[in-house]
Amino acid sequence: MKKLLMIFALMMSVQMLQAEPLNKDSKNNDKKEVKLTEEEQAQVDEMKARLDEIKAMDFANMSREEKKEIREELKEMKAVAREGGKGIYLSVGAIIIIILLLILIL
Repeated sequence: MKKLLMIFALMMSVQMLQAEPLNKDSKNNDKKEVKLTEEEQAQVDEMKARLDEIKAMDFANMSREEKKEIREELKEMKAVAREGGKGIYLSVGAIIIIILLLILIL
């Protein structure tokens, strides 16, 4: 029975790979537009400007401490950017695999 269930799971995962790709138009329509407040938009613009400054820097002439500070600043900015999209995202294939594993375990 377990072998049959495993074969079924493999066949389902293969079918997920053969799904037809979305058109460019449908991708744009599916995205939710997030409206930011003026304060949030100002913060985003400030972060973009700082990223452009960092990209323009010459790291060859910097000391180790300066490079470390910039890495830490980038990590903080990345964490702030991720806070905006709070949540956990799972693909359909991952959900199917989790369900099948739960069936096998229980």
